[in-house]
This record gives sequence, C-alpha cells and structure tokens, in this order.
Amino acid sequence: MPSSSSVDLNRVDLNLLVAFDALMAERSVTAAAARLSVGQSAMSSTLGRLRALFNDPVLVREGRTMVATPVAESLAGPVRETLDRIQSMLSNRRGFDPAADERTFTVTASDYTAVAVLQPLLAYATAHTPNIGLRIQPMGMTAIEQLVRGQTDLVIIPRAVFPGGGDFCWEPLYTDRYLLAVDAANQEVGDTISIEQFSTLPYLATHFDLHPSLPEPQLDLLGIPRRVEATTGIAAAPFLLRGTRLITFISASLGSRIASAAGIRLLEPPMPLQPLSETMVWARRLDDDPAHRWLRQQLHRIAEEHFGEDGHRAGEAWPDRHAAPAKPEDVRQARARSGDPWNLGPGKHVFNGVEPVGLGASPATGRPG
Repeated sequence: MPSSSSVDLNRVDLNLLVAFDALMAERSVTAAAARLSVGQSAMSSTLGRLRALFNDPVLVREGRTMVATPVAESLAGPVRETLDRIQSMLSNRRGFDPAADERTFTVTASDYTAVAVLQPLLAYATAHTPNIGLRIQPMGMTAIEQLVRGQTDLVIIPRAVFPGGGDFCWEPLYTDRYLLAVDAANQEVGDTISIEQFSTLPYLATHFDLHPSLPEPQLDLLGIPRRVEATTGIAAAPFLLRGTRLITFISASLGSRIASAAGIRLLEPPMPLQPLSETMVWARRLDDDPAHRWLRQQLHRIAEEHFGEDGHRAGEAWPDRHAAPAKPEDVRQARARSGDPWNLGPGKHVFNGVEPVGLGASPATGRPG
C-alpha cells in the first residue's frame, strides 16, 4: 500500500513531465510554451498542475526572472534522464527513417561553423529530408550547460576551448587552416608577407565569444608581436578590412566563401599555425539515439566532402601552403623592433586557463569505448 507521501501515478501525465522539463530548461512560461508550440495560457495552467502534483511552487519570481525552487532543481536531472530513456527506448525499437520521420534538432555553433557545415546540412535536408528541422543557436558561454539541461542536441566547438570531462561524448569533426586576410586593394602587401611586416602593419584582433580567437595564444607562444588597432568578432572581421591597412586571420573555408563579397585577398601566414579543430559534443545519454546518430553521420559526411586532409576546402585555390615557415631570427627581430620584446603588453592573452589542444596534440575523442 502506498505511503501517504507517495505520488499517485494515475495523476501523472507524461506530458506534464515534458512540460516540467521545458520549464526547467527555459525558466520562463512564455519560452517553455514556445518550445512546445502551445499557448502561454495552456503552459500557465500546466505549471499550476505541476505545483499541485509536487506540492511545491516549482518556479518563483525573483525580480524580472523566474528561479527554480530547490525541489524543482532536485527533480530536473532525473526527469530529463527519464524522458531521454523513454525517447531512446521508443526510437531504438522502431529505428529512425529520416525520409519519413519528423524531428527538429537544435545545434549550437558559431557563425563560422554555421556557414561551414550547417548551411550544407540545411540544403541537404531541404532536398532529401523535408521533415527534419534544424534550429541553430549562437555559441555562448553556457553552451555546455545547455547540453546538460537538454536545451540543445549538439554543440560544435573548437577543441581548444572544450576541456572535456563530464557526462559528454565528443568526436573531431574537421580541421580548417588559418590564412591572413587583407583589403584586396592594399598595395602595401604583396603575394607574401614577412614576420617583420606582419608585426608592423595594423592588426585586427578577433575573439570567439569572450575568448581571443585561436591564433592569438599561438602567436603569444611564438613570441610574435601585433600592432592591435581594433578588436571584433570572427564573423565581422573580414568585412572591416575594405579601405584600410588592417590585416587579420580568417579560416580558409570562410575566407573562400566571402572573399569576393568582402573585397579581401588571402595570403599564407608567415608563421606556422596549428589549424582550427572543430569538435562535436553531445550528452552521453543521446549517444545511442538513432536520430542523433543520423545527425552526427550527416555532419561527418559534409565535413569529409568539404574539407581536405590539411583542412582546406577541396577544389579551391589557396596561397602557397608550402611557404617557408618563420625563421627564429625573423621572430627575434620583429619582437625587438616592436618595442615589446617579451610581448607582455595588451596583446598577451590568457586563454581561460586552457592550453590550446592544437599545439602539438591531437584532438581526443570522448566517445565511449
């Protein structure tokens, strides 16, 4: 006989748990309603039913935000895991047919990654799997937390900023070389550029969310100074070069797509730089989900089609990637002429305490087994 404190399962509708999961992920009645494609009044009514079921307020207002109660926080993880198990059980039993099944995937990625691999996925889905939707979320500081909360299905993130660990799986997706970009009309820069010229030209530094972009810590480790005159996000950088003497780094795949529109030229860097290694990260609970496995397979296929083994887009012309690497004396001379021989000025970056994985190490895989 059930105890007086037990919950009568006859009162529990699975949709209540789905709504609870959405409320905990969004911390907003309006956002949770939009997530489940129901009206706000219906979601408010469901929140009332959840409060009665749990005998707890679930969400309380603090200022202009809704905050989960300790009881709700303690239930959020188990409910999320339970829903994942149910979905996985049903999916594994009947499989996944991308041509017929309906599914919307949420992928968190930078603007650059969206252009590199998610746009081709959208085009493929439009032509071959019209019932498959793709929701692209911008990269932010809470990307990994979104995986924990079930707010996103997959995060594509540079390996250097993903520390690993946690209940996650991850796999390398692709690598992309870095090139230098200058205004196409910049006659000061020829077909090649030296370390000394690089260090004397005005430099446009870029950042990834709140982190410096990946060339920055590599340049610091090489001791190569920069004359930083402006800082911007990665996606905007190439469009700021027109009519200026600025130089900046850009990924080869992005540069090839926008060079004409942005009015830029691409050059091989005068220093050796490790490529950008993009990694797929997902919650371990989704590893065996057939639909999620299909998503990862499609991204791998697109990456293989669009990127060569050295990280550049197949079939496109690049500057001479066999250009001679920087000589140590060139680096020393550039540092001495910069007036900051130890490079301890504003250009020095601490990469959030994480050593870039690309510097001499191969990306690890977080897949079990």
